[in-house]
Amino acid sequence: MGSDFKAIPVIDVSPLVNKIDDPNMVQDKDLLEVVRLLDEACKDTGFFYVKGHGIPDSLVNDVRDITHQFFDLPYEEKIRVKMTPESGYRGYQGVGENITKGKPDMHEAIDCYRPVESGTYGVLGKPLEGHNLWPDHPPKFKELMEDYISLVRDLSRKIMRGIALGLGGSLDAFEGERAGDSFWVMRLIGYPVSADIPESQRTDTGCGAHTDYGLLTLVNQDDDIRALEVRNRSGEWIYAVPIPGTFVCNIGDMLKVWSNGLYEPTLHRVINNSPKYRVSVAFFYEPNFDASIEPLDFCKQKTGGILRYEKVVYGEHLVRKVLTNFVM
Repeated sequence: MGSDFKAIPVIDVSPLVNKIDDPNMVQDKDLLEVVRLLDEACKDTGFFYVKGHGIPDSLVNDVRDITHQFFDLPYEEKIRVKMTPESGYRGYQGVGENITKGKPDMHEAIDCYRPVESGTYGVLGKPLEGHNLWPDHPPKFKELMEDYISLVRDLSRKIMRGIALGLGGSLDAFEGERAGDSFWVMRLIGYPVSADIPESQRTDTGCGAHTDYGLLTLVNQDDDIRALEVRNRSGEWIYAVPIPGTFVCNIGDMLKVWSNGLYEPTLHRVINNSPKYRVSVAFFYEPNFDASIEPLDFCKQKTGGILRYEKVVYGEHLVRKVLTNFVM
């Protein structure tokens, strides 16, 4: 799937955001046009911008600003919330500690997951049990991030309702036992200027080429730095140029399976050649941790009844990735 796109489409999702939860408005012309555009973008690029999303610009900007403030702290302060296996793989990791396809990434990050109480998912969920490690400095970090998570989680759910309609399913095709209890993930990522990275550690890649694990990703990136690149079918890398007031969205591996390949995630990477430190806050809207992911019947019908992917349990997929992602 995919195409030789040269640019990433911008979709005004305000009709969907305002009306998708009203069952009487599913036939609304403006809403259905957004559904059509989402379907087209998922097929052609696997990436799209959303504007008209309803989340205040002030909050979106504050989240980036406070993330910058955290990464500006001395290393000794940042490792107060250091990621360890005992923390459920939540917390801070330094430059080069995250691995993509065997190579260290030139970024630092704080990883956050939906909190998991002991025993919730049995043996499978054990590695990710715990609560997020929020730093004490800058002040109000936890409160700001939790407010933001609540809003982007709801926005993601609404976009997924539109995507369900675009695939020909019901509004709630990705809710209930599939993603009604989404195991969300958020990464606060900082990309240093190359000159600030010790030469012995330095590569040219902030984050290596990859696809995302779950359903839908919303990226809140600095407005003035081009660094996120998306690969089209011909192998060209196209910039996801920052557009103020928008999120960059992309689809992930689990949507590929559920759609039976009607939608496929697109490779993307980050290379920060800017002379400025870059921040990106990526929110991943995932299936339920224990969801069984296999092609949906209405998607199989669209692909000639051929089963293109075997069943996978999302938690198994995620834990396998997490356990091989870090140098500790």
